[in-house]
Amino acid sequence: MTQRVVKRFRTNRRGSDYVVGDIHGEFAKLETALAKLAFDKRRDRLFSVGDLVDRGPQSAQVHNWLGRRWFHAVLGNHEQMLIRLAGKQLDDWLATNGGEWWHGTDPTTQDEIIGALSQLPLAIEVMTGSGKVGIVHADVPSGLSWQDFLASLRSGEDHAVEYALWSRSRIHGADDSPVRGVAKVFCGHTPLSKPAVLGNVHLIDTGACFGGPLTIVPLDENAD
Repeated sequence: MTQRVVKRFRTNRRGSDYVVGDIHGEFAKLETALAKLAFDKRRDRLFSVGDLVDRGPQSAQVHNWLGRRWFHAVLGNHEQMLIRLAGKQLDDWLATNGGEWWHGTDPTTQDEIIGALSQLPLAIEVMTGSGKVGIVHADVPSGLSWQDFLASLRSGEDHAVEYALWSRSRIHGADDSPVRGVAKVFCGHTPLSKPAVLGNVHLIDTGACFGGPLTIVPLDENAD
């Protein structure tokens, strides 16, 4: 993979930090949710657990959002699929993963989108008043500390990358063991009727593209 492994952020001492679940092209919902939060684009930051595109009606706007200095996302499995398949045969992907929007996007915009998505890291680490917070799209392997997980991603271990982008093992196994070395981890990937917490792992994909709400929560424990 060519993606950056981890992107780190210092404590936001000027405003508030939030994290949003899987957007899947529902950027109009995101605008509405941010307005309700009175999100201050001059001081606040918004982090995303990935899966920015596919299924939703505004997927082609993704590169514009990634160009905003206060918006930061990790790579999701849908972004990975698009990067790998762009310019190739897309029929299977389009049929099963909600990528029909791609054929309606002009080549220049397609290039801009692929360029923006290719810069997304596999993980984000944010310092907060309550400690270090991790963000990854799908999961962290059970029993692996946050630091060891990042080391595995840096070395390109297939198992770690698979977990970061695709795994549902934690939620399917109701595994409430915490991820050591980090105060919280936020994940998406698995649509739920409401957010869930297993150990210190917060699962916040609430199926915005399937008619559910778009979940946005404060990143800092002290802001809950």
